[in-house]
Amino acid sequence: MTKQISSERKAAYYIGMGLMILGAILFASTFVTFIMNFGNFNNFESNAKSGMLRGFGGIALLIVGGIIRGIGALGIAGSGVKLNPQQAKEELEPYSRMAGGMIKDVLDESEINIGGKSEKIIMIKCQSCGKLNEEDSKFCQECRKKMRFSPKAGQLE
Repeated sequence: MTKQISSERKAAYYIGMGLMILGAILFASTFVTFIMNFGNFNNFESNAKSGMLRGFGGIALLIVGGIIRGIGALGIAGSGVKLNPQQAKEELEPYSRMAGGMIKDVLDESEINIGGKSEKIIMIKCQSCGKLNEEDSKFCQECRKKMRFSPKAGQLE
């Protein structure tokens, strides 16, 4: 499995991001020019065509840039363009490793042990009241009577 993202994928990611930024600027420029020319009807038809071209062109660049950026980030198979589960698994491995690492960090910080070996707890039943007590208890936690435990035999006396 690859642990690094290839330079081609990085280039596609950054090209897609650049196209998205350019598309956003083109789309936003439509609103800026509309506000600047509000009430000015000189050359209205050419201004309207220019605004529509910039608006729709900006949206198209946003969409195309988003697709290229997604393919660059996830790879051809990871983004679903190519149907190859094994290749998708390889392309998504850096992200899977990162997500697993983040989950492990959270579990470590919260001191939760998942998948580790659990400690076996031995409990002793009180002969008087039936309460389960810890292995090293000398007196019952419920009725306070003395526990009779023989360590050699491993049983109550």
